[in-house]
Amino acid sequence: MRVGIGFDMHPLMRGRKLILGGVAVPFSLGLEGHSDGDALVHSVCDALLGACALGDIGRHFPSTREYKGISSLVLLGKVRKMLSRKKYRAGNIDATVIAESPRLSPFLAQMRKNISGVLGIKISAVSVKSTTAKKLGSIGRGRAIACIAVAAVKLK
Repeated sequence: MRVGIGFDMHPLMRGRKLILGGVAVPFSLGLEGHSDGDALVHSVCDALLGACALGDIGRHFPSTREYKGISSLVLLGKVRKMLSRKKYRAGNIDATVIAESPRLSPFLAQMRKNISGVLGIKISAVSVKSTTAKKLGSIGRGRAIACIAVAAVKLK
C-alpha cells in the first residue's frame, strides 16, 4: 500500500457555479479555475497521483484548450486509468473541504458517491468532511475554499 496527500485552494468569484465533489452547490459564488474549479476533486487527484509518484494534476492536465471547463470528475477518471496502468487502484480516500460558507453537510453524501463511483470503490471507502477556517485568512473571510485529501492506493 502507498499513501499520497493532495491540497488545492481556489478563490471564489462571481459568475461561476460552485462545484465540489462533482456536485453543483447552490451559492452566489463559484471557484475560479481553468476546469470546473472543483478543488475537492483536484485534491483527490493530487493525492492519488502523489501516492504513485506520478506528479501532480497540473502536470497531467495543463491549462490548455483541451481542459477548459472540463468536469474534474472526468479528470479523476483519467487519473484512475493512470493508476491502473501502473497496476494500482484506489484503496480509500479521506478528504476535508475548508469553507466558511456555504454549509456543505447536505451535499457530502453525494460528493462521496460521485468520487467513489468514478474510482470504482465502495462509498464506505470515501470520506468527505467539511469545516470552516473560523473567520481566519482568505477562507475565513469567504474569499476562497481549500481542500485537503489523503489517498491510499493498493496493488491490483
